[in-house]
Amino acid sequence: MTTHAVKSAGQALRRWTLADSEELYGIGNWGRGYFDMSEDGEVRVLLRRGDQTRPTSLMEIVAGMKERGLSFPVLLRFGDVLDTRIELLNTLFEKAIKDSGYRNSYRGVFPIKVNQQQQVIEEITRFGRKYHHGLEAGSKAELVAALAYMNDPEAFIICNGYKDNDFIDLALYGLKMGIQVIPVIEMPGELDVLLERAKRLKIRPRLGVRVKLATEGSGHWIESGGDRSVFGLNMTQLIDVVDRLREVDMLDCLELLHYHIGSQIPTIRTIRTAANEAARVYVDLVREGAKMGIMNTGGGLGVDYDGSNTASSSSTNYTMQEYCADIVEAVMSVADEAGVEHPVLISESGRATVAHYSVLLFNIMDVCTFEHKGPPETLPDDVCEQTKNLKNASDILNPKNLKECYNDALYYRDKIRSLFAHGDVSLRERALAESIFWNIMSRVAVEAPRQKNMSDELKNLKSAMADVYYGNFSLFQSLPDAWAIDQLFPILPVHRLNERPTRTGIIADCTCDCDGKIDRFIDMHDVKKGLPLHELRSDEEYILGAFLVGAYQETLGDLHNLFGDTNVISIRLDDDGEVEFTREIIGDSVADVLAYVEYDPKNLVEKIRAHAESSVRRRQISAQERREIMSVFEEILRGHTYFDM
Repeated sequence: MTTHAVKSAGQALRRWTLADSEELYGIGNWGRGYFDMSEDGEVRVLLRRGDQTRPTSLMEIVAGMKERGLSFPVLLRFGDVLDTRIELLNTLFEKAIKDSGYRNSYRGVFPIKVNQQQQVIEEITRFGRKYHHGLEAGSKAELVAALAYMNDPEAFIICNGYKDNDFIDLALYGLKMGIQVIPVIEMPGELDVLLERAKRLKIRPRLGVRVKLATEGSGHWIESGGDRSVFGLNMTQLIDVVDRLREVDMLDCLELLHYHIGSQIPTIRTIRTAANEAARVYVDLVREGAKMGIMNTGGGLGVDYDGSNTASSSSTNYTMQEYCADIVEAVMSVADEAGVEHPVLISESGRATVAHYSVLLFNIMDVCTFEHKGPPETLPDDVCEQTKNLKNASDILNPKNLKECYNDALYYRDKIRSLFAHGDVSLRERALAESIFWNIMSRVAVEAPRQKNMSDELKNLKSAMADVYYGNFSLFQSLPDAWAIDQLFPILPVHRLNERPTRTGIIADCTCDCDGKIDRFIDMHDVKKGLPLHELRSDEEYILGAFLVGAYQETLGDLHNLFGDTNVISIRLDDDGEVEFTREIIGDSVADVLAYVEYDPKNLVEKIRAHAESSVRRRQISAQERREIMSVFEEILRGHTYFDM
């Protein structure tokens, strides 16, 4: 046995430890102190209430969920984690301001579009009040929610997006009620409408303006910034706004400069360059005579989804502390050079605020593998020559002829399929041949990575042959960005982590769509094509968690195959340091999702009843069977859209 083979065998025999799982799934890198693993091999969340902290196993929460009669899939919301993220953002900006000698303050605003759920907005305004943390609204509906929940006269409501008369009136009335509502001019035609509505309502508005910077972001949202961005004014249009406001003696109403270079900016250099360019625009607006006083740096603060701390689209090469410090320093240096007072700083950091807040848990319903038993000792007499050759390749396969046997297996498999297509090979023989073929592939996949100078094709065969784990969830409802923009989320088993995962799998959801799968997973150095998983046991559920899903996923989810919202459980520590289920939201029923797409559940019941009664009259079913059919139909309408295991 070679030295390499001995080493590989030793690694295979070595006892699997929790540290191995921590390294394999990278939880210490992306968990950021919110998630870790227990000695029992379970994922824990760190809950905090004041000075009290309690690491809590997700399996403990699962047990409590089942005792309460709730089923998978379930979205867990951790209020303590959300509070911690708001606190961290504000305290780090405060520290950067103090350390640098910046002569003004920070006011965060949360963009409602990132997670529009009522509970999220309620929690942000409640906990964020101590920091005067505000909201950003991009539509009339979002502004209604913002005005209803904003009870802090020192917090801002920033109004972005396209604005009709009703939107503007609502914003101006909010200002009249003592709320710091600032409509941001994003398109040239908005200014005259704003001025006309303000005059009609006898309100002197507080205005902001969004500018298009030359600085562009990177990653998925590169087109959010730069000259081709959809919203914002170019420099010529910005000067036109200044001249128009001066003309009507309202230049003192212009208080805020806003820019946005995209969501999930992976590089700190881009963030600092944009802040520097925007600060140049800001000081010149002051020189033009605008009141100013506020600079809104928009979104962009990223989340390190894969834990690599790099400039990949699923990571960031900076920390939140670096982000805060660089923005403060960039704005301060430009303002000091120009002799302009430091503005209040605002950021619309939504993703970084809520991503860690939510975890999706789902159970695995079944597994499909490519593995097959080896060929029988003797083949039937009537098999074709290609099947015999395939068995011979299986018999002689060894570490020295992997490539040869691999190529032979592909060749004979394709020949047999061709013979079958022409009716020269039976279904039974084709099944036998493919069983032998996949057995060869499985053995090659295990041995190839151990060999030197082996082609990438063979080294990656194990990933190409990954098992399919069927999850009880809808990708399109709960993780739409994984499908739409190839967003990577940390996914791993939430238990059995002190056991060696012996399988490699991809995850298919319970829709009937071939796109309903996850086959790209986080990795410190690249994107993995398969996820290390455990074999299923007949006596227990196998539960996976998708982490960092608090931003956008609930908002963007759709009703593909009419799978609706999952169950939702909100969890935090109570005053005694005990885990409390503070709120439970039952997921959509079948009747609910049918109603969303314009079916009337009562009408559906009547139609089925009419069909069943007609069948009774034709003596196809009995009256008793009709009653049973109606009972099942009505029970399904009341039930969950997901699978009851």
